[in-house]
Amino acid sequence: MRRAVVLSAVAASGLGAWGQDAPQAAPATDPLVEITPELDESINRGLVFLASQQNEDGSFGDGSWGRGVAVTSLAGLAFMADGHMPGRGRYGEQVRRALDYVLDRSSESGLLADDQAPSPMYGHGFAALFLGEVYGMSGGDEALQERLHEALVKAVRLIERSQNEEGGWRYNPVPNDADVSVTICQVMALRSARNAGIEVSSQVIDDAVEYVKLCQNPDGGFRYQARQGSSAWPRSAAGVATLFYAGEFRDEAIRPGVDYLIREALPGRGLRRGYFYYGHYYAVQAMFLAGGDAWRIWWPATKRELIDLQDGNGAWPDRTVGTAYGTAMALIVLQMPKRYLPIYQK
Repeated sequence: MRRAVVLSAVAASGLGAWGQDAPQAAPATDPLVEITPELDESINRGLVFLASQQNEDGSFGDGSWGRGVAVTSLAGLAFMADGHMPGRGRYGEQVRRALDYVLDRSSESGLLADDQAPSPMYGHGFAALFLGEVYGMSGGDEALQERLHEALVKAVRLIERSQNEEGGWRYNPVPNDADVSVTICQVMALRSARNAGIEVSSQVIDDAVEYVKLCQNPDGGFRYQARQGSSAWPRSAAGVATLFYAGEFRDEAIRPGVDYLIREALPGRGLRRGYFYYGHYYAVQAMFLAGGDAWRIWWPATKRELIDLQDGNGAWPDRTVGTAYGTAMALIVLQMPKRYLPIYQK
C-alpha cells in the first residue's frame, strides 16, 4: 500500500521541480527537516570510527580491495562533507594525510593510482573528484594549491584522452571500451574540476551524455553497457546522476530514470546486498538533484535505512570492499543535506 501511495504522489506532482531549466535541489530550509539529532549522533559516531581506521601512510582501506586511492578519497570526502579541510577542523589532520597519500600517487601520465591497482579508472575518478573538491575549497596555501592544480589538470587530461568512441570509460585508461559505472566516476571528476576553475572539454561531456543515454532501457533503468542488458538500481542511479552532473537537467531520459529508482529501489523494502552502498551513493545524489517530491520521498527512507544498519561501534560494514569503504559511503550519503562540498551546492 505504501508503495502505491508513494508512486501516486510522484506521478501527481511531476516530481515537483522539473518545470525549471535546472532542478531545484532540495531546498535548504529548516535543517531539522533533513538533519535530526538522531542523524547527527549517527554521523558523529561514524566519523569517529572512520578516523580510527586511517593507516599510518594516510590511506584508508581494508577488505578485498585493500588500501588505495579510491577508498582513501571517499574517506576524505566523508570528512569534508562535515566541513573539515586539510589542517582545519577536528578531522583536518585526517583529510591532510589522505590528500598527501593521493597526491603522492599522481603519475606523469596523470593517472591517480596505486601500484598494481585493479580497475584503476575507478580509483582515478574518485581521487580526481577528491582533488577537485579540495582545490575548490582551499585557499591561502600557495604550495598546496600549485601541487593540487598540477595533479588535477593532468588527471583531467587523462580522462579526456581515455574516453572511447562511444563516449564512455572502462577499467583502464585506454579508449577501448566503456560502462556506465566507470563513466559516472569520470563525469563527476570532470564536473568537480570544472567547478574549481579547471578547463574541461565540452565535447567530452556531450559525448558522455550520448553514451549514457544509449544505456537506458525502456523501463527507465540503465544497463551496464550500451549493448543489450537488464536494468539494475545501482547503475540506474549512476546513469541518472551522470546526466545531472553533465548539466542535462531537462533531458527526457531523466524522469523515467528517477521513476524507475523510486519504483524499484525505494529504501526500506529489504537489504539489497549487491553494490548496496555504491547504489545509495549515486541514488541520493540523483534524488537530491531532482529535488521536489523525489527528494522528499527518497531522503527520509534513505536516512532511516542507513541509521538502522549502523553497527554499535559507528561503522557500516561492507563484505565486499571493506568497512572503511562502507562507512565512508554511508557518511557521504547521510551528510548530503549539509551542502558543504561544492559539487552538491547550487
